[in-house]
Amino acid sequence: MEKMLLRGGRVIDPASGVNQIADLLIENGRVAAIGENLPADGAQVFDAAGKVVAPGFIDMHCHLRDPGLEYKEDLISGTKAAARGGFTGVCCMPNTKPVNDNASVTRYILEKAQWQGSGVHVYPVGAISKGLEGKEMAEIGRMKQAGIIAISDDGKPVTNSNLLRLAMQYADYFNVFIMSHSEDKNLVGDGVMNEGFISTKLGLPGITRAAEEVMIARDILVAEAEGKRIHLCHVSTKGGVQLVREAKKRGVRVTAETAPHYIAATDDWVIGYDSNCRVNPPLREESDRLACIEGLCDGTLDAIATDHAPHHLDEKRVEFHIAASGISGFETAFCVSNTMLVKSGAMTLDKLIELMSANPAKLLGVEGGCLAVGSAADIVVLDPEREVTVDADKFVSRGHNTPFHGKTYFGAVCATIVGGKVIDQEG
Repeated sequence: MEKMLLRGGRVIDPASGVNQIADLLIENGRVAAIGENLPADGAQVFDAAGKVVAPGFIDMHCHLRDPGLEYKEDLISGTKAAARGGFTGVCCMPNTKPVNDNASVTRYILEKAQWQGSGVHVYPVGAISKGLEGKEMAEIGRMKQAGIIAISDDGKPVTNSNLLRLAMQYADYFNVFIMSHSEDKNLVGDGVMNEGFISTKLGLPGITRAAEEVMIARDILVAEAEGKRIHLCHVSTKGGVQLVREAKKRGVRVTAETAPHYIAATDDWVIGYDSNCRVNPPLREESDRLACIEGLCDGTLDAIATDHAPHHLDEKRVEFHIAASGISGFETAFCVSNTMLVKSGAMTLDKLIELMSANPAKLLGVEGGCLAVGSAADIVVLDPEREVTVDADKFVSRGHNTPFHGKTYFGAVCATIVGGKVIDQEG
């Protein structure tokens, strides 16, 4: 019998409505009891006094780059970085090389994660179309049998609306859901950052908000017409948040996420041509940042997902307009989100944990996101009051590309536990 006792922490479990100082006992990989002064007989004791004990975070949207792009990241380094960030489960997008558009690639990801990963649960996302080319539907049924949890052409939009409609029908039949990369490439053109005053000042070609909002509207309308479910990735604009809000009021089966960098950074961070600030969709303006925060607070946006996108140094240390898009996000997700949302007074810590843990688990239909007795002991131990200065040179991820380097935030991940086993602990 494997036992662990987390002693004296503040147990916060939004799914169960628990917020109290208590002990938490783990037996055989499951939560066995929560209460005061629980006996420690035969148990490994973890002193959680002064810390928060919460359900492990689940990232709905990340890029592990494996197979084929291991020079950026692989399943080993990626899951270790996820564990360092407090994530006990991650959904990896299919834009690998080869693309995860068939069962053999899905099986490779799951088998490598099982045998060489850190212990973090890996949930593969299969492609909607073969090769992400938007022409022919991928083998959704076979990928589902192999273990995918959702489908997406993330990195590329599905421009063919009829293909999207058919994919929704197949996804519904196979009980997976579509995660849509909402972007009109024709409106993006050669843009590299948000279109506005800053882009004009810097002389960089801009990307209109309409490039995102037009496709969000299209995705919503197709889902509404079909009565099917759709999830919108990395919403970044005020107009996009409003489109989701209005759709939900009409009863459309739409859910949506945003990322920590959209609630923390704006396009004025690009001043100085810092290529670590190049991301897709681009960093927007202050009104968009505030709208994303409002959307998270009022339930319009359902989750915070990292869109962890590690790149090799050589792909970022170049001119802004040719730099790769993306931020290495696992290891800064909590401290950035906690500072911008909780320390700012916008929401409670309970709500943030719900957005990073309980809600993603519910949307994906996976175990986790809950600390009720009998549930999986997938847990994160946090110190939300501690100051943390981001040092990208100490990232576990192979991707050190982050605009948060050198900046100070509040919130440390002290330990990550999966199935009752500590897979990462500070120090």
